[in-house]
Amino acid sequence: MTELEAAPEADRAPGAPHPRATTRLIGQAAAEAEFLDAWNDERLHHAWLITGPRGIGKATLAWRLARFLLATPPKDDGGLFGEAAPAPTTLDIPDDHPVARRMLANAEPRLFLLRRAYDEKTQRFAGEIKVDDARKLKSFFSLSAADGGHRVVIVDAADEMNTSAANALLKLLEEPPAQATLLLISHQPSGLLPTIRSRCRALRCAPLAPADLTGALEAAGIDAPQDPMAMAQLAGGSVGQALRLITLDGLKTYADLVALIAGAPGIDRSAAIAMADRVAGRGKEENLAQLIGLIDIFLARAARLGATGAAPPEAAPGEAVLLARLSPMPAAARIWADLQQTLSARARHALAVNLDPSALILDMVLRIDETASKVRSL
Repeated sequence: MTELEAAPEADRAPGAPHPRATTRLIGQAAAEAEFLDAWNDERLHHAWLITGPRGIGKATLAWRLARFLLATPPKDDGGLFGEAAPAPTTLDIPDDHPVARRMLANAEPRLFLLRRAYDEKTQRFAGEIKVDDARKLKSFFSLSAADGGHRVVIVDAADEMNTSAANALLKLLEEPPAQATLLLISHQPSGLLPTIRSRCRALRCAPLAPADLTGALEAAGIDAPQDPMAMAQLAGGSVGQALRLITLDGLKTYADLVALIAGAPGIDRSAAIAMADRVAGRGKEENLAQLIGLIDIFLARAARLGATGAAPPEAAPGEAVLLARLSPMPAAARIWADLQQTLSARARHALAVNLDPSALILDMVLRIDETASKVRSL
């Protein structure tokens, strides 16, 4: 398939094709089988809540489900003398199917995509899905489908709806239109209205294993990482996170971070300042966010090793030895876990009030150094 050239889209990850253009889904066979079983058993729920961490294929799955629903005729028992059609064994729909072609071109009249709007004047996305966006669903369902067939709504992501939009969607979930399926994508379903969760059937997606992560990147046209295991460790099984790591050279940044912390207690202050300066300044916001995230990952890995005694696969040279030295026991694990929570909260506050990024990173590194000294005295 060739992808539609269009305005910026809130539901498209930077550097990746839009989910509607990704017909192959890797690593979510269990979720696909669960949906297909419901279809074949004629137990298809009117609303599905597709959950899991960001970047693991939830949106790609939603588009596959929509393509299947709109292209697959209703189950037929074959009539009095006919022979029933065999039950489908896959969600795959040929690329040249009219529905697939219309969906790729954003021209399928029986599909509605609810997402954050893009403002051409400000050239920015809205911060949330607003009630006016959700109210368009009423018009969508008031129109008769061209062929009287199924209609599908994709909400990407349900977490981004404001309260009014969520309540507008809830009315549809309470009184669903006939021959309609709503597919809600959610990264944090616990934050949704309980009444929305209760009216949906959950379809859980799992983080990708290293081999599946590499395969998904290659399917998206991205070269496989040189160190697939390190990528899998830092990406947490998320293709979206892996793409950000590749785009921003995150593996090298994490290796530099590990090399810096290896001096603890007694981290080289000038080296810490140099690292902090690399993510300071206009245009470096994504680099700053990534470094903060990598610090959080390092602290979580230190806490996990101390608590379990099991070293995770290395995500950078020398990391295993460093983690074992910094967190040799459960008491140390608790200290690192507390620091992770503290620094995460401080980082959120600092970003909210626009504190100096360089000072923020330097403070985080020095707090790690202080904690290493504290752990050594245990």
